[in-house]
Amino acid sequence: MNIDDKEITLERRVKIIDLLEEKGQIKVADLSKVFHVSQVTIRNDLAQLENKGILVRTRGGGIKSQRVNIDFHLSEKAKRHLLEKQKIGKRTAELIKDDDTIILDSGTTTLEITKHLSHIKNLTIITNALNLASQLINCPQINVIMLGGILRRSSLSMIGPLAEANIRNFYCDKFIMGVDSIDSQYGISTPTVEEAQLNKLMIEISKEVIVVTDSSKFLRKSFAYIAPIKVIKTIVTDSNIPLDEYKNLTNNGIEVIIAE
Repeated sequence: MNIDDKEITLERRVKIIDLLEEKGQIKVADLSKVFHVSQVTIRNDLAQLENKGILVRTRGGGIKSQRVNIDFHLSEKAKRHLLEKQKIGKRTAELIKDDDTIILDSGTTTLEITKHLSHIKNLTIITNALNLASQLINCPQINVIMLGGILRRSSLSMIGPLAEANIRNFYCDKFIMGVDSIDSQYGISTPTVEEAQLNKLMIEISKEVIVVTDSSKFLRKSFAYIAPIKVIKTIVTDSNIPLDEYKNLTNNGIEVIIAE
């Protein structure tokens, strides 16, 4: 399989995941028609997604897995809800001011923020994300501090005891946090224990926490608990946020910004 074929396969599987989240179940015959590929190809896609715990195959299709600790690769996340992430990134950048010291969490939504920071003066960014640091290379006016640690390849981020020790040396104006799962009753969670621990420390050393997330992450719970929603000052999301979640969050004093 060449690079182009791999890209096409990845894009198709990302779209299958989106359909699965929307409908709860999918059929091989329907997907074959939608993507103009053979049913054999679709069955192979579903087998790969089942191996990742995303779905459970059934006769003629698949249903959404009830597992809570699914950890997608960064390349898969990047293609999902891209337009919403771009709008969220641009709107969140407006909350960052001259002379701020901020933490930017790893993730595809936080990556979009870095594309709108070139005008900000005397900005210091602390991050554990290799892709974010790379994006900021061409912004010489931004001071970038990269945390050390153990490389988590699926997210291109640094985690573990060294990263935790590094972050304890700082105190910041804002922690801009991408999330895998958020629920107004349960709180914020993530599939990996190490990431949860680092995020807890990032919250502790920050004056305020800004969560950036597309609406698909609401009403979800993942394996490792991070914090209750009361730690959040602001959430930047899209207009598809569930109404009950919006009400619960605002009733708890959290500012919810809809990125248009």
